[in-house]
Amino acid sequence: MRASPVTLARWMILTGAGILLGLILVASWLLRDQIFQTFQDPGEPFQTYTPPPGADYASAAGWYVRGDFTAEDEPAVFFVHPTTYSGGSNWVGEMDKASAVEAVEQSALPNYAAPFANSGVLFAPRYRQASLYTLMNNREDSLLAREFAYRDVLAAFDAFLEQIGEDRPILLSGIGQGGFHVLGLLMDRVAVSEDLRERLIAAYVLETPVPLDLFTGPLASIPPCETQDDVRCVMAYSYVRPSDDQRIRILTERMMTWTAPETLGFVDGRGLLCVNPILGARTDEYASARLHRGAVAAEGLPPDATPAPLSGQTGAQCADGLLFIEPPTAQALQHGRRLAEEYRVPPFNLFYEDLRLDAARRSLNLITILQEERRWAPPLQTVEEVEDSPVVPIPDQREY
Repeated sequence: MRASPVTLARWMILTGAGILLGLILVASWLLRDQIFQTFQDPGEPFQTYTPPPGADYASAAGWYVRGDFTAEDEPAVFFVHPTTYSGGSNWVGEMDKASAVEAVEQSALPNYAAPFANSGVLFAPRYRQASLYTLMNNREDSLLAREFAYRDVLAAFDAFLEQIGEDRPILLSGIGQGGFHVLGLLMDRVAVSEDLRERLIAAYVLETPVPLDLFTGPLASIPPCETQDDVRCVMAYSYVRPSDDQRIRILTERMMTWTAPETLGFVDGRGLLCVNPILGARTDEYASARLHRGAVAAEGLPPDATPAPLSGQTGAQCADGLLFIEPPTAQALQHGRRLAEEYRVPPFNLFYEDLRLDAARRSLNLITILQEERRWAPPLQTVEEVEDSPVVPIPDQREY
């Protein structure tokens, strides 16, 4: 029986509507980052924008963690947290933005600051971070917001140096946007100061591109960490899975970072530094999963909790300036499906234990050198004792 013209017309309309809806859904998925950006755009030029109030770094309120020293030979650790503010009404994050603060305290500190807190007394500043939106494009306004955030970190670092004294060893660490800021500190403060270079245990510039041309330019006095025993050097990597085509393009082509103090440029064509965190060395040698010391998913754990590292989760190899990893098997170490995921730091640290022991080794090595050069007290522990020691918890931020 043939369908009536009315029935046929209705079928064609419904079919067409279904196809159109399907096309809209596919387009929305493919353009999801662009749609996300649209909603996060402050809609005001940065030049006319009034930033939220900043921090007073002479006060404990200016820090997520401001440690206290119990011994003269304890190193000091300066940690800069990653991006936790998406954007919207502001180019830079408000200091009291609840969701952004919670992400720092509940995820960034226990996952990414804690490994380095084992090697010294931790300082982690609050700062008006550039929004996630500003990292997803290279508009002039976005670059100005990143530079603005860096000036907060620079002020915090100067206050940090005043508070720790003139002789104490220092370790710098930054993840994501925090790594970008630490890279700036190396150029603006450390590379130009012989005293700070001598006191530098290492700088961990993680999950952000570090162009190789910097080491023949403004960072010529601070080399990459070539071996696991090196000190006064830069440890850097950005990890990807072989299938992460978009993230690979972002890290090697589309991102901008420092070319000189106060100058930003694209990373494309500059070559990137990759130090394998499992091996602690700058090499293209493959590190198998059996050498992996342990990942940690510490999001939401109490400050005094000791996370249990998940070892043997991934192998890793440096190639073309990136750290290519094998997908971990633990469910807690799976990447989410958040919008703009390629620009975010995950809520777990895939190389937590590797970094903890790497930093401890370099810290002990520098203290030994300073003992010989400046008659410092001997190390309190050997490397073997550090490997067997428990993780040091981060102080409860509620105290501050």
